[in-house]
Amino acid sequence: MIELLNMQKFFSYERRIQMLKAIFFDLDGTLLPMDYDDFCKMYFSMLTDKLSERGYPPKEITEAVWSGTKAMLQNDGSKTNEKVFWIDFEKHFGKLSLSDRSAFDEFYRNDFNKISTICSLNPSAKDIIKTVKSLGFISVLATNPVFPSIATENRIRWAGLLPSDFVYYTTYENSSFCKPKPEYYYEILDKLSLSPNECAMIGNDVDDDMPAAAIGMKVFLLTDCLINRSEKNISIYPHGDWKQLKSFIFSLKSESYN
Repeated sequence: MIELLNMQKFFSYERRIQMLKAIFFDLDGTLLPMDYDDFCKMYFSMLTDKLSERGYPPKEITEAVWSGTKAMLQNDGSKTNEKVFWIDFEKHFGKLSLSDRSAFDEFYRNDFNKISTICSLNPSAKDIIKTVKSLGFISVLATNPVFPSIATENRIRWAGLLPSDFVYYTTYENSSFCKPKPEYYYEILDKLSLSPNECAMIGNDVDDDMPAAAIGMKVFLLTDCLINRSEKNISIYPHGDWKQLKSFIFSLKSESYN
């Protein structure tokens, strides 16, 4: 049923010929350079330290968070990712654990920010967002919505940017799908009243970001922190470094006038 609805949306969008209006950006590894494995290692170390103060065994917390993340990645759209995560979390620790959500919030407000030390601040990120705005496009942050808004907003700041630089950014509160599902992109498009052919997706993950091309969005693969788990042939996508990305974005403006 979902596949049929997606096909109907695709053909409906295809009937509309529009100028490009929006640039979607991934965050981790794109606007915010990082090593994903290093991030996960420090994240779970700090989170388990924080929650062990409330009696949660570190190993079980790690397993529960990974389980909740997997549940969000498999979300069928019937609930927000936030609800899906906490329903799964409750299965591991019972209903009383839900009263400890404040401990998670406190972690993301404070200790979580220490993880910024293993991320890089790339001036090119701020420059590219400024360029997008100067060309009349809007910027959308299309990061996989497995974190709460407070964590997403903090990671935006780690990149030297502000949440207000984006007209919309995905979090586990406002999303019901995850990448690489096409429904993830359709959900954003519907909320912003955009068509796929009015948008471009910029990201560093071949498997998560490049599927946006399948629904009619233009794509660019940033290779500075390339993730290509499936070892796919990336030559089929426009790709390159920050300089080449900037040229790509200027080309989108030129195409909009043609």
